[in-house]
Parts: sequence; C-alpha cells; structure tokens
Amino acid sequence: MRSLNHFVHRFAFALALTALFSLTASAQVMLRRAVDFDGDGKTDFAVFRPSTNIWYINKSAGGVTFQGFGLSNEDFMTPGDYDGDGKADISVWRDSSGIWFRLNSNGNTFSAFQWGQTGDEPVARDYDGDGKTDVAVARRSNGGLIWYVYQSSNNQIRAGQFGLATDYTAPGDYDGDGKFDWAVQRPGATAASQATFFVQKSTDNSLMVMGWGLSNDLVVPGDYDGDGKTDFAVVREGTLAAPSLTWYILRSSDNGIRAYGFGLTSTDLLCQGDYDGDGKTDIGVWRDSNGTFYAYTSVGGNLITNQWGASNDFPIASFDTH
Repeated sequence: MRSLNHFVHRFAFALALTALFSLTASAQVMLRRAVDFDGDGKTDFAVFRPSTNIWYINKSAGGVTFQGFGLSNEDFMTPGDYDGDGKADISVWRDSSGIWFRLNSNGNTFSAFQWGQTGDEPVARDYDGDGKTDVAVARRSNGGLIWYVYQSSNNQIRAGQFGLATDYTAPGDYDGDGKFDWAVQRPGATAASQATFFVQKSTDNSLMVMGWGLSNDLVVPGDYDGDGKTDFAVVREGTLAAPSLTWYILRSSDNGIRAYGFGLTSTDLLCQGDYDGDGKTDIGVWRDSNGTFYAYTSVGGNLITNQWGASNDFPIASFDTH
C-alpha cells in the first residue's frame, strides 16, 4: 500500500468545508473547505492534469473551472481556505524553492510566500483555529520530524519536533477543539505489524496514543461520524485474489468500528470527502482507468458517481491521504 502512497504524494505533483456548524467542529469544516471551491459545503470533483498543468473543477453547486496553475514536476498540491472566505483556494507548494503559490478565491488575487525548503512535506491546515488555512511544513531531520507552522491569526511561528523521521504525517482535529493537531502514524517492525498513531492535542499539548491499522495501511483522515473530531481511519490494499480496498474507521463518537470494501487496489486513488454536504466524511475513490469518482455517502449509503478527468490525471482530494 505504501507504493500507492508514494504515487499519491509524488505523482510528479506529489501531493478538506462552508458555514461553521459549531466552534468545536470548525477544523473539520476547514478540512471540507479545502476541496469546496464554490462554498456550498460539499466536496467538489476536481483533478489536476500533469501534461498541461491545468486544474479541472466540477462544482457541486453548478459550473466548471479550468485553471492553469503550478508545475507538475516540482509542485505539491496544497488546496485550502487561506483567505477565510469559505471557499477552497487553488494552491501549490514548490519543492525546489519552498515557495507557496496561491490563487485566492476572494478577488481571484495571486499570492506567493516562501516557507520551507527542498525535501520538506507541506502540511497546510488550520492549526490556530482562526478559520484560515496556515502554511506549514514537516521536515525530517536528524531522525526526527520537525513541524514549522506560520499562524495566520497572529503571523507568529510555531515550531517543534513531533514524531520520528520514519513516521507518516496525519494531522487532524482529534480532540475537537477547532484546531488541527500535530499527528503521525508510526509503522510497526514489519508490514504485518500494527501501526500506532501519536497525537499532540492542541487543547492541552497532552499525548494521545492509539494503535490502529497495519504498517502498510494508508491514513485517510476525516470526521466520518460527524462529531467534530477526526477519526482514526486507514485503507488497506487488497490482493490479486481479493482486489478491493478495505477501509477501517474507528469512530471517535462511540469507539465503534466500521469496515468497508470500497475501491480497487490496482486503479483507484483515495478521495475521502463530504460529497453530500451532511457534515460527515464519505469514503471515496477516483478511478484512473475511466476518470470516474465513486463515493459512498454517510447518509443512506448511496453511491455517487461522477465521470470527471482522464487517465493519468490526479484527483485534488487525494492531497489528504498519507
């Protein structure tokens, strides 16, 4: 599965939403906004085409946007609501220069900001709870994982070590205080060993530890039960005999476990998001073989399909898979 993770993060572009439901749920709303380009509270169907460097956005409220932005061989996708207007902004982080380039939805203005250096991993989220995405990177250095966050609320820098260089980043609002927490998934000794999540809660800086999933599982953060907290969730690759992807979700609301076979190992990229606008994350994939989004809604268990994009495109919603 980590081979898929490599594809997701370094597919040349190596790479979530409108009105706040409550203050304690605001970070989850910010996560939905990262791929909600029209501000209607639903994740939009959007892909990036490396051959042309064009973003193709199919808005759930109606209308489409085609926008050339970024360089496929240098940039990471970093969508988010940086201007705080309730809509996703088109954004990339350039590895070669450490510069964030952004097209703000508010006024269609262009912005560039240097933050980070070559080899960093962009982890832009709303860490200070002001309703705006903060530029942030995680740096693997001397065996540790160093986080550097530029807070939009006060233009102050927050930096510190959390995790090991061999960990996978997994930021989310696990304590439900409206701010994203620094978090990592740590693989076990072997591919079949249990992985462990470590979370530094922003409420009091205390440590949350949870064993969940296996070392090769992909992290798919989201609020699948709608309680305002990020749930521990992973996806496990299938085999030749059983090619389905399996989603394992530990609900923060009641510690209940949900498991779904959804998606195909060989062709699909993970695209969890709130496609029906009910405030809960839906499991979802984008299929490279036919350029189609498939989502399984949290309410009613309905299947949503939308053909958008072509083979070798990259679905924007995959930016939050680790």
